[in-house]
Amino acid sequence: MASSSSPTNIVDTAHFQALLSADLNRVSLINFWAPWAAPCTQMNTVVAELAKKHPALLALNVEAEALPDIAESFDIEAVPAFVVLRGHTLLARIAGADAAALTKAIATHIAGPTPPPPAPHARTHAAPPANETPEELEARMQRLMTQTRVVLFMKGTPEEPRCGFSRKISTLLKEQDVKFSHFDILQDEDVRQGLKKLNDWPTFPQLIVNGELVGGLDIVQEMVENGEFDAVMKGT
Repeated sequence: MASSSSPTNIVDTAHFQALLSADLNRVSLINFWAPWAAPCTQMNTVVAELAKKHPALLALNVEAEALPDIAESFDIEAVPAFVVLRGHTLLARIAGADAAALTKAIATHIAGPTPPPPAPHARTHAAPPANETPEELEARMQRLMTQTRVVLFMKGTPEEPRCGFSRKISTLLKEQDVKFSHFDILQDEDVRQGLKKLNDWPTFPQLIVNGELVGGLDIVQEMVENGEFDAVMKGT
């Protein structure tokens, strides 16, 4: 039985579905987190405080990478991330360690009538340059890819990555003594989508060397293991 005053750690999909379905009028807060992410540790405390403040709230902690089926069902691509539901109806999504926005969302939906829900998977992104044409976007992406010899397009930053793949590749680059700059694609949806087309590579992270795509985590790991990565770095 889930406690009404503290978050419940979800152990599997069946556990998650049973708790959500137990009371379809109840407001639930789903906290998608990862143990390696410092912002998640901070936000876990915020979630615990919200659960104590609002006994009617069902607070659920979901370790995103350990329970990928649940994370993927809510289109979670980075942590921390939060979903607020009433029963199975989406009320709000909050991306990142935004304690103020999360606190406000919970207070709003616990306290009063539920406003019309947003479209599923609605996201807020940093505004692109005003009136940027496709040609200007491509030029901007080219500049970003050549800002330094080695550029990592990732989710989050090397100090505070927001997905496991980004964390692993930035750690790998540091272990290989590679100096690199980075760009957080979660902050610019135009660059995020544009790079997928420009580099013909659908996922992130993307490692760029001398303006050319090397690959994602799996490719870079393989190149390190077979010696190709060292040759690429020394040959450029």
